[in-house]
This record gives sequence, structure tokens and C-alpha cells, in this order.
Amino acid sequence: MKPSRDISRLIEIMAALRTPGTGCPWDLEQTFETIAPYTLEEAYEVADAIGRRDLTELRDELGDLLLQVVFHARMAQEQGAFAFGDVVQAITEKLIRRHPHVFGDAESRTPEAVKGLWDRIKAEEQVAKGVEAGRESALDGVPVALPALTRAFKLQQKAGKVGFDWNDPRAVLAKIREEADEIEAALDQRTSMDAAAEVGDLLFAVVNLARHLDADPEAVLRMTNRKFERRFAAIEKALAARGKTPSQASLAEMDALWNEAKAAEKA
Repeated sequence: MKPSRDISRLIEIMAALRTPGTGCPWDLEQTFETIAPYTLEEAYEVADAIGRRDLTELRDELGDLLLQVVFHARMAQEQGAFAFGDVVQAITEKLIRRHPHVFGDAESRTPEAVKGLWDRIKAEEQVAKGVEAGRESALDGVPVALPALTRAFKLQQKAGKVGFDWNDPRAVLAKIREEADEIEAALDQRTSMDAAAEVGDLLFAVVNLARHLDADPEAVLRMTNRKFERRFAAIEKALAARGKTPSQASLAEMDALWNEAKAAEKA
């Protein structure tokens, strides 16, 4: 079987991999549950390629993510639930339905108006599916499987829509200081379990500050992670030039090298 730019070839390859007797033993034993972690991993690798602005890598990672969609669709088809074409039809119908300002006669053109229109149409879809408009909680609909930072962000967004929110980032900053003080109090009392719980509260407050600054907490933390890796690599390089490894250096020495790496980035 030859590779192709046509999506139908990818679907054929997936079908061949899942064909009993002639397919791949590993692919044949997979289920929705066993493949789901790979789906999440591939989505993160797409985000990583974007963060590194590596478009060649992005092309490959998007292919890996597309494979996940094809894999899930194939397993669903084997159960008689739906096929890949149904997935495509569902998303195209949704895009057309949620963009009446492009494909219909709605006139909303600003990003804010479009977002409001999208939310209204989404709510109408939920009613059509039998989900009552007055849900038990305004926080319903945030997947539990989301990364904790992202889930905190979305929970706060939903709470904010019903008025449970600060209107000033400085108020959130004050909350962060309050949570940090509570951690210090727990440490003073030598209650590490309480301190750990307070760290969770602190992280939640920091996510809230990111939201008020229109920043994605996952994205900014990824940026900081890359910055940490870059500066630590500079420490390792400088120590290697002195014939040392980090484990052979003092914290003070490494801290000085860290500050040098930080200053070099700003120069």
C-alpha cells in the first residue's frame, strides 16, 4: 500500500491495521480507553511544536493527531456506531450552524459579538439535545480529564459568567498574597498536609490572575518551563567549562550562573 495525500488512504490503512487475522496485533487489541491517553499526548505534542514554532514538526504532529481521530472512528465503525465520514459531517454541520455571520444572515462581526453568538447557539444545541437550560450547576460541562490548570481556568470562566468573579486583577493579586500567607501559617504550625492543600488554593488563584490578564495558564507555564530548561542548560555548560557537574557545585555557584544566564537573555 502506497502513501497518499488523500484522507481515504489513511482510513484504508487504519482499516487494514484493524483487520483480524492480517492486521497488526497491537492495533487490534486497542480500545477507546487504551487509545485515549495517546490522543491527549499527541494533542500536547502539537501544542509543543507550536510553542517552538517548528512548522515541520507541527506538520508531523498534526498527522499523528489526525491518526488518533481515524483510529477512534474506525473502532466506532466496527461497533456500528459511526464512521469517519460521520465525524466530518458532524463538525461541518456544527461549524456552519455556529457561524451564521459567515454562512447565514447574522451580522455579528466583532470577536466579542461572535463569542456571544457562539455561546447562545451552543446553549440552544444543549436544549435540543434534551439538556435543560437551567442545569443543576453553572459549572457543568467542564471535562474532568482536562489538565488541572486548564480545568481551573474553564471553571473560573463559567463562574465569572454568572457574576462570581473579581473585576480587577489587583483583587486577584491580593488573593494570591492571602493564599501565600496561609501556606506560611501552615508551615509555621508544621502541618505539611494543610500546607499542600493551601498550595492548591494558591495555584487556583494564580490561574485566576492569568485569566484576568487574558493569558492561558498552560501556555505561560510552558513558556516558563522552556525558559527554565534554557537557563539550566546554560548553568550546566558553564560548570562543564570549569570541569564540574551540577551535583559538584554549590547552590550559590549555580545561582550566580543562573543570574548570568538571565542577564544574558535580557542583553
